[in-house]
Amino acid sequence: MYQRSVVIQNQSGLHARPASEFVRCAGGFRSRITIGRTGSEKKANAKSIVMLLTLALVQGTEVTITANGEDEETAVDALVELISTGFGE
Repeated sequence: MYQRSVVIQNQSGLHARPASEFVRCAGGFRSRITIGRTGSEKKANAKSIVMLLTLALVQGTEVTITANGEDEETAVDALVELISTGFGE
């Protein structure tokens, strides 16, 4: 298991377009990946846009991304990079 925390940077939070981009990126990895607000027990499958959007992640929210599997470190690092750069917005 590998996990890292990151703060949502983009002004509109994780709305439909960045959520779709996040899910697309997560789907490229074999590991099981979850995301949730840091300190909260509520987690979402990072490969499900519906689950991701239910978290209602806004700018400034710290999230923890956790992966378990053969490419866990690569997966988490790629998703943290995506969030930390604001999805190019």
